[in-house]
Amino acid sequence: MKFFGREKQLAQIEHEMKSAQMRMALIYGRRRVGKSELVKQALRRVEEKSIYYECKQVTEASNTASLCDVISETLKLPKLGYTKLEEILDYIFQLSREEKMVLVLDEYPYLRENIRGLDSILQALVDKYRDTSKLTFIILGSYVDIMRSLLEHANPLFGRVDLVIDLKQMDYFESAQFYPDFSPEDKVRLYSVFGGIPYFNRLIDSNKTVKENIIDLIASPGARLENEVSMYLNAEISKITNANEVFEALAKGYSKYSDLLSQSHVSSGPTLVDVLDKLMRMEVVVKTAPVNDENNKKKAGYYICDNLSMFYYRYIFRYSSQLKIMDSEIFYKKYINQDFEEYFVPHQFEDICRQYLIRENRRGNIDPVFEKIGKYYYDDPINHTNGEFDIVTEDENGYIFFEVKFRKNPVTDKMIDEEVAQVLQTGLICYKYVFISRSGFEGAETDRVKHINLEELYLRECV
Repeated sequence: MKFFGREKQLAQIEHEMKSAQMRMALIYGRRRVGKSELVKQALRRVEEKSIYYECKQVTEASNTASLCDVISETLKLPKLGYTKLEEILDYIFQLSREEKMVLVLDEYPYLRENIRGLDSILQALVDKYRDTSKLTFIILGSYVDIMRSLLEHANPLFGRVDLVIDLKQMDYFESAQFYPDFSPEDKVRLYSVFGGIPYFNRLIDSNKTVKENIIDLIASPGARLENEVSMYLNAEISKITNANEVFEALAKGYSKYSDLLSQSHVSSGPTLVDVLDKLMRMEVVVKTAPVNDENNKKKAGYYICDNLSMFYYRYIFRYSSQLKIMDSEIFYKKYINQDFEEYFVPHQFEDICRQYLIRENRRGNIDPVFEKIGKYYYDDPINHTNGEFDIVTEDENGYIFFEVKFRKNPVTDKMIDEEVAQVLQTGLICYKYVFISRSGFEGAETDRVKHINLEELYLRECV
């Protein structure tokens, strides 16, 4: 199976694996984001002896016995009879004094919950063998809160970790490498649903249409990913009802705290704060503030930043009863098709364009480089209204306004003139206006108005 992207992280892990000294790495991120495959790919690129163990939700004795079996098989040793995890780990540390070795404990939180004081045990072993061992010790975990707690000052492992990788979802460009045969328009549609999770993207069938992939993978009874979102949330959240309420409100387009409180039916303000905080730590919801008023809590908004979750709550969770009793094609046509094309994908396209601009900024292709990117809050004194522009950047020369259009028809000069006039009416002064269009443009660029075609977002190589 071909491996895509993650070159920076691969290089970091390889460096740790090849070190002649003892090293400790901690890699974490949400489920399905590709942590295990990343480490396995790095292991394939190095020659050092390696032991890879996926921890289980069983007793210490069972995990120890399983680890003993893996070590015996990997290193071609007689059967080992250790009964305590500390003993077998000590044995591995001793072996690594003679030759370079790599030990990987995947899903470490499973091990930790059944072995009291495991963090302290590891701390003692790391300190004991720090100057004599050649072991690269890698810990992986999907429970983000637990993994982050290992880095806190109060934790015994504080100061012992040499490399920390908080593995995020891939961006739109890296994700598109999983489905290169689709058109740029369809790449936008696919990313809008399946996001940057490698596991989801590997399931996409290039011999099927976008619609067929959506129906087969999530929008039909018994689909492969039908319960993916709910299982992930249930594994992380004890009171799922409140999370469902918040997600439903967010998926309908509500973003302000006051609107979420009134629309979600969550019992109280403190409860809503707790739910939002948990979802943000899980990296499925993000809180953003306008670039021109970053410290104003009232103007901050909450948004679903996990695409599959957004799709699931907007269409599957909301219409789950209908999904169970309707033909999948009819369900898609009635509840998904029009809204998907007219609202969902254009909304997600805005995020793709933000990612594109950040990529270009990092590559040095935007001059001058911008220092801020995000929404811009405005008050319209003439019409006595307020609102937000979705993408505005700020650099040393001032603001640049971006308008994103995922429309069937080209953007005309008239549309551009009207958009610029609306911006000026709000009092936002920009020195440049940039339009990004799915279907191209009718008209020419000027010194202040620039055009970007959809195809340009997929032309450049990864950073």
